[in-house]
Amino acid sequence: MKRMFGMLAGAAALAGLALSSLPAAAADKVVRIGYQKYGTLIILKEQGLLEKKLAPLGYSIAWTEFPGGPQLLEALNVGALDFGTTGEAPPIFAQAAGAPLLYVGYEPPSPKGEAILVPKDSPIRSVAQLKGRKVALNKGSNVHYLLVKALEKEGLSVTDIEPVYLPPADARAAFERGAVDAWAIWDPFYASASAATGARTLTDGTGLVKNHQFFLAAKPYAAANQPAIDAVLAGLREVDEWAAQNVKAVAEQLGPKVGLPVSVLEVAAARQGYGLRPIDAEVIAEQQRIADTFFALKLIPKKIDVSAAAPGSKS
Repeated sequence: MKRMFGMLAGAAALAGLALSSLPAAAADKVVRIGYQKYGTLIILKEQGLLEKKLAPLGYSIAWTEFPGGPQLLEALNVGALDFGTTGEAPPIFAQAAGAPLLYVGYEPPSPKGEAILVPKDSPIRSVAQLKGRKVALNKGSNVHYLLVKALEKEGLSVTDIEPVYLPPADARAAFERGAVDAWAIWDPFYASASAATGARTLTDGTGLVKNHQFFLAAKPYAAANQPAIDAVLAGLREVDEWAAQNVKAVAEQLGPKVGLPVSVLEVAAARQGYGLRPIDAEVIAEQQRIADTFFALKLIPKKIDVSAAAPGSKS
């Protein structure tokens, strides 16, 4: 685990360096938010709604983009970030590494928003045929759990394949040049690769995983800045309500910003779950099942209690 987070520390260090350039006075009232290439947070960023909510409270925002959830949560772990969003698996890896995180909200399931892909001309036709093959994925990301469950359904384990741990951009390059046999990936990278390369979907998350998106805060920051966290969540609720009814507009707004065709983003947006929900016992229990699965597979170094990162926890 130390090795994994060490490999990710470069991204966190860069984020910390950028944020350290803020004036000292502003840093006392800033929310440092990490977002990814797609999702509700980037919509919120582009609409400028959050700045209007936070300004009356005396807060500014520092936005930082990350290639995936593990990198984002490493930044949170080292104190370079206050708030961010990831899929199901990254918070579990981060909590196992001692990150002081707090679950503050989540979005409905979107199992069709992640998948295991193979090249269009690949002889592989089923997940069972991945045995002994190289599969690219971002270690500790939401698709890590998808891969585990997809293999499990076929009576296989991650020990039956050769995982190749790469962030999305590097994984796509490896996928396209044939250096790996399959790629476990999420939207919008999933939609983009399918459209650009004709990649075939071996399976998506349907019937295997829920693929929740979680919003997380650094626990010390949330304890000292609850009005700012509340304002961020209020902004997310508004954007979620709008996006659920305006999928095409979401794609048109984000297309130029993320460098992907509107048609690709429209596919991704249609597969996303919308509607911010408060953390409840059911979703924490689901996260605990994932954590227990990862511990049994020795993917995390110790057993964790997910409820320790839930709202109201005293730990």
